[in-house]
Amino acid sequence: MPIPDAPHALPLVGHLVPLARDRLAFLAGLHAYGEMVWIRIGPWKALVITSADLSDRVLRDDRTFDKGGYLYDRIRETGGNGLVSCAHSDHRRQRRLVQPVFHRDRLPGYLALMSEQLDEVLGRWRDGGTVDVRADMQSITARTMLPRGLPPAVMERMLADMNVILAGVTWRSIVPKSLDRVPTPANRRYRRAQERLRGVVADAIGRYRAGDTVHDDLLSGLLASYGAEGDDAEIHDQVLTFLLAGTETTANVVSWALHLVAGHPDIERRLRDEEDLARKVVLETMRLYPPVPVLTRITTKDTELGGHDVPAGTAIAYSPYLVQRQGGHFKDPDRFDPDRWGDGKDVPRAPFLAFGGGARRCVGDTFGIAEAELMLSTITRRWSLRPVPGSRVRPALSLVLTPRTLRMRAVAA
Repeated sequence: MPIPDAPHALPLVGHLVPLARDRLAFLAGLHAYGEMVWIRIGPWKALVITSADLSDRVLRDDRTFDKGGYLYDRIRETGGNGLVSCAHSDHRRQRRLVQPVFHRDRLPGYLALMSEQLDEVLGRWRDGGTVDVRADMQSITARTMLPRGLPPAVMERMLADMNVILAGVTWRSIVPKSLDRVPTPANRRYRRAQERLRGVVADAIGRYRAGDTVHDDLLSGLLASYGAEGDDAEIHDQVLTFLLAGTETTANVVSWALHLVAGHPDIERRLRDEEDLARKVVLETMRLYPPVPVLTRITTKDTELGGHDVPAGTAIAYSPYLVQRQGGHFKDPDRFDPDRWGDGKDVPRAPFLAFGGGARRCVGDTFGIAEAELMLSTITRRWSLRPVPGSRVRPALSLVLTPRTLRMRAVAA
C-alpha cells in the first residue's frame, strides 16, 4: 500500500491552516493514518514519521537522514552552521570541540552560577504576588550562558529578541520563502531581532577575549575549547545555537513543570521531601511537553523506510510530542505521572525522543536535566505557585514548546 496523505488538505495551502491553528493537535492526530503519512504545506510535502521505532531509525542514521528540511533551513538563518543545524559532514568535528564544554567536571561551576541567579530572581518574589514564570526562568537559564556583567536592560531585550526569532522560525518554515521580502511588521521585527542578537553575542565574545578572568559559564568553556585561534564565525554560530537551544528549552521545561505541579499538590509536597522526585518530574514534563515538538531531516540518497522506497531529497519530519503521547508506549499517556519513571535513571531510548538520538543526541542532555532539577527543587522548597484565576495556559506557536503566558501567584512555602 502507498503511504497515505493526511486528509483535509486545502487547495494551494495544504495543511497550513490546521498547523497554524493548533499544530500539536494536528500532529497528535497523524498517528491514526499509519507509521508514515504525507502532509503538504503550500507547494511542499513532508513525510511525517509517527512511530517510535522508525523515528529512532531516522535519528540513528544521520548520514542518510541528515539535518535539513524546511525547519532547519530557517534555523540556519540565525543559528548559522552551529552544532544543532550543521550537516553530517561538519558534525563530528564540531561535536569533538563542543563536548568538553559539557564535561561533568564543569557541571558544579555551572550549577553554582545558576544557584546565584536563582537566589537573585527568587529574592524578588513576594508572598501573594504574581510572577511571570517563563520570563523569570529564561532569565535564570540565560545567565549560565553569558557573562554576569550583561546589563539587565540588554538581557531583557535579548530574551525578547530570542522569543521573536523562535516564533519567526516556526512561522517562516511553513510559508513560502518569497514572503520574506514583503516588508510586513513581523518581517521587520524578525530581522531587527536577528541583528540585535548577533550584536550581543559578538560583543560578549569580544569582551571575554579582551579580559583575563576565567568564568564558570558556558561561553567561557566554549572559548576555551576552541582556543585563541578558533574560527570566529563558527564560535559565533555555536554561541547563538546554545542561546537559542539551551536557554529556551530548559526554561520552558521548568515552566511547564511548575504548571503541572501546581495542579498536583501531592507531587508538590513530595518534591520537598524526596530528593529523586525532581528528576522524575523533569522527565515526565519533557515527555508531555518535549522542548521541540517537531523536527525535520532530509534524505541524502534513495533509501527504504517502513517498507517503502523514499527518494533522495525527501523532507522527513518526526515528532517527540506525537510519539511520547502514544498509549502503546506509556499507560494513560496524557496523565501527568512522574512515578512512571521508576528511579528516574533508566530512560527508554526509542519512545523518549526529547533529546533526539544517535550521534546527534543533544550534547547538553545531562547538563539540561541537572539545570532543570536544580531549578525545580529550589523553587518548590521555597515557594508554592498557584494559577492566576481566569488565566489559560496555552502553547505558543514557536520552534520550542513554550507556554504563551504563564503568570502564577507565589505563596511562601
